[in-house]
Amino acid sequence: MQYDILIVGGGAAGFFAAINAAEMNPGAKIAILERGKEVLSKVRISGGGRCNVTHAEFLPKELVKNYPRGEKELRGPFHQFMTGDTIAWFEERGIELKIEEDGRMFPVSDTSETIINCFLSEAERLKVQILKNESVKSLVWKNPYWKVSTPKSTLSASKVLIATGSNPKIWNFLEKLGHSISPAVPSLFTFNIKDKRIADLPGISTYAEVKVQGAKLQDEGPLLITHWGLSGPAILRLSAWGARELHDMDYTFRIQVNWLPGFSSEEILEKMKALKFELAKQQVLKNAQFELPKRLWQNLVIAAKIEPTVTWADINKDQLLDLAQQLTEAVFKVNGKSTFKEEFVTAGGIDLKEVNFKTFESKVLKNLFFAGEVLNIDAVTGGFNFQNAWTGGFLAAKAMTSTA
Repeated sequence: MQYDILIVGGGAAGFFAAINAAEMNPGAKIAILERGKEVLSKVRISGGGRCNVTHAEFLPKELVKNYPRGEKELRGPFHQFMTGDTIAWFEERGIELKIEEDGRMFPVSDTSETIINCFLSEAERLKVQILKNESVKSLVWKNPYWKVSTPKSTLSASKVLIATGSNPKIWNFLEKLGHSISPAVPSLFTFNIKDKRIADLPGISTYAEVKVQGAKLQDEGPLLITHWGLSGPAILRLSAWGARELHDMDYTFRIQVNWLPGFSSEEILEKMKALKFELAKQQVLKNAQFELPKRLWQNLVIAAKIEPTVTWADINKDQLLDLAQQLTEAVFKVNGKSTFKEEFVTAGGIDLKEVNFKTFESKVLKNLFFAGEVLNIDAVTGGFNFQNAWTGGFLAAKAMTSTA
């Protein structure tokens, strides 16, 4: 079967590229190849089934800061198609997006089915063929076409877009064709920690600064105590930016937590010396200070070897020093990670030096394009990975239809 454009991968980037290519060149014959029996499966489960479409960041130079890999490369593309364009694209198709307090954007319907139905209806309207259960067995350039073989058929196309995400099998094909591949390692994971200071506090959230000892990795933000250790935006961002470094450490390392970011141990020590007079008769354990969650405060007081009956007047110098350290320089041993399997994100993919980011075309192989996480691009949580998919899909569609 002969096509003008063949899209390998029936996910977010693949569908977005196919739909936009069909709109830009209505006469083009376009098909999406999907190895599974369902398309858009990651869209369906994203954002807890609500689909975190994008993030309300409208400046390219700020938006790129959310991409541990791809920050430099995406700046140009985001000047061509980014958040505002995404919002407008969906609004033109009757889908209104809303902004939540943390900047994440979802369809007003609060269901990913809204996005899926939009893509499927647009594909049908534009006569984009969707071929399911079509696993690619080979990808070969036979001038002037790409030949794509599946168990069911052999297809050819003038241009091929690879939008298969972190698929090692496709990476192997591309490597054999001359591309360099950065191996996949997990990104966006939580830290497994067994420590009595947080053992009985799952569900407690606070704002903190976290540093990885022995590395130049640190972040500040909401921190969530879980049954298995520490999570929340600060930890997830650290895991993304340190994906390769933490992998090389075999996910065994130590972190230092400042539960009172912005304050040093010395500054907190001085504040507590004042409390010895201001709260002289109060028991240290009973009344949480510095706006910390009460149970966290109590665990840190106990860790500083301060007995439950000790008052602020009775606390000694060593105990004050110990408590100041627990509050601002608490060290925890991390032993392993936990990932969100349903929204698993990896760092890895096609070397970004081998891609023209004006068109998302391969610099190694003519008429071969990429979009989404097949590239060595990944982001922190919040809709940023999807924005990369929309931007890459749109610019690749534009390039593929300019001569299609």
